[in-house]
Amino acid sequence: MKTRILIIEDEEKFARFVEMELTYEGYEVGKAQDGRTGLEMAESGDYDLILLDVMLPGLSGMEVLRRLRRTSSVPVIMLTARDSVMDKVAGLDSGADDYITKPFAIEELLARIRTVLRKAPPARPNDNVLAAKGVELDPASRQVTVRGTPVDLTKREFDLLQFLLENKGIVLSRETILEKVWGFDFEGETNAVDVYVRFLRGKIDEVFGIKLILTIRGVGYVIRDE
Repeated sequence: MKTRILIIEDEEKFARFVEMELTYEGYEVGKAQDGRTGLEMAESGDYDLILLDVMLPGLSGMEVLRRLRRTSSVPVIMLTARDSVMDKVAGLDSGADDYITKPFAIEELLARIRTVLRKAPPARPNDNVLAAKGVELDPASRQVTVRGTPVDLTKREFDLLQFLLENKGIVLSRETILEKVWGFDFEGETNAVDVYVRFLRGKIDEVFGIKLILTIRGVGYVIRDE
């Protein structure tokens, strides 16, 4: 699987140049042009390394880094035009793994990326983990986390969430969910799916302020990343 790198940079031409070079080197690249979007993408947990500009609209790079470090240890290299010692110290103290000053030679950036990745543990140790909107479900350990925080689910709640995540982007009818999660011989109330979706929303959506499970009127439910 390709190593995934997220570029959080508001200078579009510069970000595009770095993206092209990284893609040429075989990396898979994501981009964000403001701090808030970048933080949301970074918190998804799907990236192996982040290139983070200091001066960003929405949230500064330093603030993005501080918030990210509450839940994630993904390697971060700060990119900035600032070259003062205090700026570098502030970035490293906030949890950055490295710091490179613009302008720089692309060969230097690539070398720093390789060095940081060698030192870092795998950001995605289990490729079987299902994820959406900061929610991660590990079928092997039967653990669920939201932005790094564990969530305690019953067996039925876990099975329902797993089925929805396995079919991410697909609208599932209540009948299909009952058949796959409860089984062919289920004889309980027909509104069981609605009840358990409410349970999941109470433990995930309401607590963490996200809209994970969407209702499609007259059809059923779906989880989408966007």
